[in-house]
Amino acid sequence: MSNVVITGSTKGIGNGLAREFLRRGHSVVVTGRTSQAVDEAVGKLGPDATGGALALGRATDVTDVEQVQALWDHAVAEFGRVDLWVNNAGVANTTAAIVDTTPEDVRGMVSTNMLGTIFGSQVAVRGMLAQGAGQVFNVLGGGSDGRIRPNMGVYAATKRGLDMFTRALVKETKDTGVRVGQVRPGMLITDGWLREAAVAPEQVSGQRKILNILCDHVDDVAPYLVEKMLASTRSGEEIAWLTNGRMMRKFLSPKQDVLTRYGL
Repeated sequence: MSNVVITGSTKGIGNGLAREFLRRGHSVVVTGRTSQAVDEAVGKLGPDATGGALALGRATDVTDVEQVQALWDHAVAEFGRVDLWVNNAGVANTTAAIVDTTPEDVRGMVSTNMLGTIFGSQVAVRGMLAQGAGQVFNVLGGGSDGRIRPNMGVYAATKRGLDMFTRALVKETKDTGVRVGQVRPGMLITDGWLREAAVAPEQVSGQRKILNILCDHVDDVAPYLVEKMLASTRSGEEIAWLTNGRMMRKFLSPKQDVLTRYGL
């Protein structure tokens, strides 16, 4: 079975991916900014592990390349090798227009989303080249497809940039044992999404109809994404949940109230 590292996996889609890998018998290193968050996540994920899989954790600031390297070294020391590395850590602040986004929020999104994924890719690819094989997936998000959405200018710019970065990395690793791909998980209701909803409840109420159509729960999407990642055999793989076909089916199917689960 595979040994997996997932950055930003104490909650949200990263946590959902970790759980699904463990359920399939793959060992996972969970990461987050604080030891407390990592320990809590590992404790909750442990019972989902099957087939001798291990749920381990390490606090990591992905904007610090030395900490990212230490994460790789830790995983190799525990597992012997890393087969799959998922750059998932990200920050989204999507309640303000570009000119109203604070400097702190700009720095947070650019450093975590861009630097975190770039550093993670550098460290993982170097390590995988040395061990002879491996696979890296970068998790993208809203805006990576080039579409303009309200109040997502800065966040979308980072994700659009990561689309280009990932495509470049695919070409640079061609004819090696390292495969690179990207994951687009769609519109998921996560802790971060709920935090943003609390800041700007008028955005939720004003878009409730469309949100109920397009949004999904993490536990519904994570199994699909993990199966696709495990089945991937080529570099340049683009795994997307909210495809045009699925979006069309959502609009044509009976409407659901996704938001009620979260008290919205």
